[in-house]
Amino acid sequence: MCIACTHTIHRAKHHFGWNRDFEPALVAKAGETIHFECLDSSGGQLGKGSTLETLGALDFGKINPVTGPVYVEGAKPGDALKVTIRRFVPSGIGWTANIPGFGLLADQFQEPALHMWTYDPISMAPALYGPGGRVPLKPFAGTIGVAPAEPGLHSVVPPRRVGGNLDIRDLTSGVTLYLPVEVDGALFSIGDTHAAQGDGEVCGTAIESQMEVEATIELVRDARLHSPRFTTTEPVTRHLDGAGYEVTTGIGPDLMTGAREALMRMIDLLGAEHGMSAIDAYLLCSVCGDLRISEIVDAPNWVVSFYFPRIVFA
Repeated sequence: MCIACTHTIHRAKHHFGWNRDFEPALVAKAGETIHFECLDSSGGQLGKGSTLETLGALDFGKINPVTGPVYVEGAKPGDALKVTIRRFVPSGIGWTANIPGFGLLADQFQEPALHMWTYDPISMAPALYGPGGRVPLKPFAGTIGVAPAEPGLHSVVPPRRVGGNLDIRDLTSGVTLYLPVEVDGALFSIGDTHAAQGDGEVCGTAIESQMEVEATIELVRDARLHSPRFTTTEPVTRHLDGAGYEVTTGIGPDLMTGAREALMRMIDLLGAEHGMSAIDAYLLCSVCGDLRISEIVDAPNWVVSFYFPRIVFA
């Protein structure tokens, strides 16, 4: 229970996509703290006991619901919404899936796969991965944003200049996010909560997990932001750094090709060193491995690296 929260929005108050004409679920004043009940990215379709058959029956029209929207009194185009994430209340249940046609290596992994997770929502101790290893947890909201100025319904899948499906692993407790306001009231929503994810979310899903989120919403007048920015108050990979990393690379003139090659080589390495199947390694890379641009100035070739935390198998 949030003692300091001014309002609660229950998870039944959710929507799909972004639209400047959505009716607000709540009208709030700047400076108020709100308790959001969020669904997972499947909208509750996947949960304890789900199987490949459940995955195959997913209704993609109900993917990535977000709780809201919140109309913030006084918010005007040109302002910024200052969102300070206070706390996550995890559920202890999660899932990671390979969904055919989705993910960085969709052409290579064409069959569905599903891994169900359980974790301690109080201690948030590293979660056991059935095929091998334990994954350190760091809850965050994958989708967080405000309504765009353009009229009509806009898909929730691609990220936008006003936020949305950013999937930035570091948007966690203690972080302050600034979002450009394009419509009166901003119309803020949040959802797609995760228990853990690597930078890149390479298979297309993280540890998708229903949670509750507490956030304080403030206004910055006439900020004129062109895209989201955020401030962290502590190191962002401390939960992964303890035993170092294994790193593979992709080198060439195209960053996307480099990213794919770095990932493919890590999947091969995990198979060779830990006996993992390719699909199990792919899912594991998605929830804890990081894609990084290591070099982008030495033309004609750029370097993309894939960092896998050794602590998973320590």
